[in-house]
Amino acid sequence: MHSRFEIGKIVNTFGIKGEVKILPYTENLEQFKKIKKIYISNKEVKVQSVKYHKNTVILKLEGVDDMTSAENLRGSIIEIERSKEKLPKDTYYIADLVGLEVYTDEGNLLGKLEDIYNTGANDIYTVKTEDGKQILLPSISEVIKEIDIENKKIIVHILKGLI
Repeated sequence: MHSRFEIGKIVNTFGIKGEVKILPYTENLEQFKKIKKIYISNKEVKVQSVKYHKNTVILKLEGVDDMTSAENLRGSIIEIERSKEKLPKDTYYIADLVGLEVYTDEGNLLGKLEDIYNTGANDIYTVKTEDGKQILLPSISEVIKEIDIENKKIIVHILKGLI
């Protein structure tokens, strides 16, 4: 399991007082209000303030007090510590699922989970087969039967016509 998660990328400066504009990797921008510290290149940085501008987050970081300092951070990925809170049942961090082996309920290896995309209605699991092909599986209870993080595998049921 990962100890930190990427939550965004610094894409620009904002104003002249050292604020940075973040392209968030989450739809829930309100979670940024709870963040007290972030990590940039494995260095801990305290967050002094959080604002929102359109679909971006504006952070004022301790020690970044002018536009030049902020400009030096452009392109940096920001990370946060994994939450100590337990996730609700059947809820997982994407970072914990990517790389798991995906098996059919008949015991056949399909491949490894490569990525997860949110389509609005449900997530789509992208499985990469051993021969490099991609299989797209909807994250619905009829298809995703079991997620076993400890044993690093996902069990799926392939509906007729799905692949």
